[in-house]
Amino acid sequence: MDYLVNINWNKITPCLVLLVLEIVLEFSDCATPAEVNKHLELGRDFLARGQLSDALTHYHAAVEGDPHNYLTYFKRGTVYYALGKAKFALQDFTKVLELKADFTSARLQRANVYLKLAQYREAKEDYLQVSQEDPYNEEAVAQYHKIDEYIDDLRLAEAYFRGADHRAAAELASRLLEVSPWAAHVRQLRAEAYIALNDLFSAVSDIRSVNRLQQDSTDGYYRLATLLYQLGHVSDALKEIRECLKLDPEHKKCFPFYKKVKKVDKLLLECEELSEARDFTGCLASANKVLKVEDEVTLVVFEARKWLCSCSVKEEVYSEAVAACGSALQLQRDARILCDRGDALLGLDMFDDAIQSFKEALELEEGLQRAKDGLSRAQKMQKQSEQRDYYKILGVKRTASKQEIIKAYRKAAQKWHPDNFQGDEKKLAEKKFIDIAAAKEVLTDPEKRAQFDAGSDPLDPESQRGGQGPFHNPFHHFQHGSPFQFKFHFN
Repeated sequence: MDYLVNINWNKITPCLVLLVLEIVLEFSDCATPAEVNKHLELGRDFLARGQLSDALTHYHAAVEGDPHNYLTYFKRGTVYYALGKAKFALQDFTKVLELKADFTSARLQRANVYLKLAQYREAKEDYLQVSQEDPYNEEAVAQYHKIDEYIDDLRLAEAYFRGADHRAAAELASRLLEVSPWAAHVRQLRAEAYIALNDLFSAVSDIRSVNRLQQDSTDGYYRLATLLYQLGHVSDALKEIRECLKLDPEHKKCFPFYKKVKKVDKLLLECEELSEARDFTGCLASANKVLKVEDEVTLVVFEARKWLCSCSVKEEVYSEAVAACGSALQLQRDARILCDRGDALLGLDMFDDAIQSFKEALELEEGLQRAKDGLSRAQKMQKQSEQRDYYKILGVKRTASKQEIIKAYRKAAQKWHPDNFQGDEKKLAEKKFIDIAAAKEVLTDPEKRAQFDAGSDPLDPESQRGGQGPFHNPFHHFQHGSPFQFKFHFN
């Protein structure tokens, strides 16, 4: 025991303490078999109820509790497979085979993952081994004999694409994706074929899937953002380009594109907000700014011209509205823009053209109520144009307030007061004055004004039923006093 006396305990004690702590931690990290079995049991119950995320949580715990149990890896891999998480499923099934190479079920599942990823050669090797170990496994035997066909189809699809036969490439890729839905490279091939065919909506769908499958792909997010921008989906493009910048804030393509898309998105949002706030002049200014930032991408230009059309109509600058709507329609036929154009044409008293515009809108969108109402209004206004237009008589806009109407009435009544005229001019003034009085009566009465705006003259006996009748006197309000006292001197 003398050798123990010679040991320098001051130096060795810290090492012993660390060793003991390591042993204690190792045993504390390992769950007891009972705890592992409990997690496996709970995982099985959640799996049976289709609650895959909850099942996965318990299988994680089971793997951590017993990292050398191949069955825990297999069960977790099965859940990953059901969730479509190919990368993790592949890792777990491979781990199972490292721990137990003759576990046929794990090899078959790994082969199925390879098949869904279009990793056909790896799938073929696993299917072959399964069929050798279990000659009666029908799934393995059947898939083994089909693999060469899939390999040939993939080569052919790639050859079609290289040869610019994009439709054939897309069709063959679609057939392969029925078997291999997790194959990012096959989806990418089909997306490129769709882009070449100018089927951008289908391409967007495929590239979204590619991004989900690959993850952390700056190029994928950039490509998706540019496609969405080409489709005029500026807000969606902005979301995707931001995902690119999260991965690489200084990406040489994503960063400059982000600045442009952000500006266009802000201006288009301003158009919408200003229009809702009835600031139509501001709306027009923002739309014109969009065209200064972007003058090449057709559907983004279309969005700007659409706002120019809509806000010009609401601002009642009808000639400019007709031109703006026409420019938008040259890029894309749109039922709502045709309605805006119809409203602008009505503002210019071009009734036949307005009727045609509303009819075209209904051809594009048969059930569009706005087009139906516009057509009815245009037809009534065409008929009404042969009669009196009360807004024109007073020289006010259709959006004029009651106060503006009364002010215009007083000005017109002073101008056309019959006592100011003599001879034949007096007869004309009398007629004008009657029309002015009728205009004031209709436009200051909310109910009558609404009837007139709908295309029906409330003072026209032929267009009224149960109204005041053919003997209604438009001068009834003068009987109780008027700001302009006068007497008619009829011959």
